[in-house]
Amino acid sequence: MRSYETAVSRAHGRGSTKNGFSHWWRQRITSVLLVPLLAWLAGGLALQAGADLESARAWVAFPLNATLLIVALAVLFYHAALGVQVVIEDYVHLEGLKVASLMLLYLVCFALVVAGSLAVVRIALGG
Repeated sequence: MRSYETAVSRAHGRGSTKNGFSHWWRQRITSVLLVPLLAWLAGGLALQAGADLESARAWVAFPLNATLLIVALAVLFYHAALGVQVVIEDYVHLEGLKVASLMLLYLVCFALVVAGSLAVVRIALGG
């Protein structure tokens, strides 16, 4: 028996045709951004080894360093959320639990970015 369905009709409802490439691309972009950001952070922290508290505070308070710290936090937690999202989508099979887990994941990552950013701002302002 011949089927007169088109390829799109046969594929309809089978697998994802949504945003897989977009997710993959965002994860690659954030990983590329993290390489120089984390190299800068590691170098900056290495330079602060053995420094007193005021020197470390002054390093964080420098506007470029404070900005890059906040950007690094945002990119790092977004990249982490993208990675954990894949694990949740692959291994959590109950739809309600999957949605709740994803919402909790993004809420926690957002809260960590906000908390880290506020800490950087507080240190930069001398608090």
